[in-house]
Amino acid sequence: MTEGDGGDDGDEEEASASGDELTYADAGVDIDASEAATAALIGAVGDAEGDYAGLLDIGDRYLALATDGVGTKLLVAEALGDYSTVGIDCIAMNVNDLVAAGVRPVAFVDYLAVDEPDERFAEQVGAGLARGAELADMELVGGETAVMPDVISGLDLAGTCAGLAAKDAVFDGAARPGDALVGWRSSGIHSNGLTLAREAAIREHSYADPCPFEGYETVGEALLEPTRIYTDLLDPMREHDVRGAAHVTGGGWTNLTRLGTNRYVVDDAFDPQPVFEFVQSEGSVSDEEMHRTFNMGTGFVAALDPDAAESLAAATDGRVIGRVEEQSGDAGTVAIRGMEL
Repeated sequence: MTEGDGGDDGDEEEASASGDELTYADAGVDIDASEAATAALIGAVGDAEGDYAGLLDIGDRYLALATDGVGTKLLVAEALGDYSTVGIDCIAMNVNDLVAAGVRPVAFVDYLAVDEPDERFAEQVGAGLARGAELADMELVGGETAVMPDVISGLDLAGTCAGLAAKDAVFDGAARPGDALVGWRSSGIHSNGLTLAREAAIREHSYADPCPFEGYETVGEALLEPTRIYTDLLDPMREHDVRGAAHVTGGGWTNLTRLGTNRYVVDDAFDPQPVFEFVQSEGSVSDEEMHRTFNMGTGFVAALDPDAAESLAAATDGRVIGRVEEQSGDAGTVAIRGMEL
């Protein structure tokens, strides 16, 4: 895997020796540094149209492409020997980015890199990919397995999703002051912030320990809860003239600022699932750090005219969670649970 191997015994000993407040950067992921590196890459290759997905003009439609992986959630799967759900995560992280752009996913190719072939986990990964494609209502059209023992320790899983959309169906992507925000519940941590979540979880526990809250047998099983796929929201969002949507992934609630330099006031977000409370308590993680890292119970948000917001919420399993306000300056902010992000 990209961050080391799975047993995590050494990590547990080191982590449990400290009761200090954890941050994402302390756990190994510096968001500011990551964004700077991404900006450097974009500057070198040239910017592309679109935000969550790259859009290619093919005449009367756009062809959209998104690529992403599962990340360090794979380390939890390896520790438990359970890869049955990570394929769903791989599909979801790509598909949801297309949905946030207003694009329907149509095809997916995966890339599995391993240090040595293993039929057992390959079969589990494949089953998860198939289930994810079924949930997303799209086709798996191929993939690649690479055996690279000098590069990979364990495995890494990523993929690329293609989508199509009529030109008038793609979301504008820019929220306006006065818009309402409709949100949809996440299934749990999804596939972002796992480096911080894992570090917190193994301070006093192992992944195989009984889960201290209901719904899961072990701590690791709670962390492996697969990412929700939001393809079913696409038609209702189009029917209600959604201006833009945010997939709440890396960077947590600051993803809303991708909709423009406004102030996003969230006053009725979904309550975080118990797994977030567990991570925060075990890692002594601040409220602000939690909201800058995790979805905290709300995995997808759309901005639209307030007159259509209640109807969209009623047509789906969403609810109105806030509003968009005008803000001066060149950076957007998010106001949530007494914090300004």
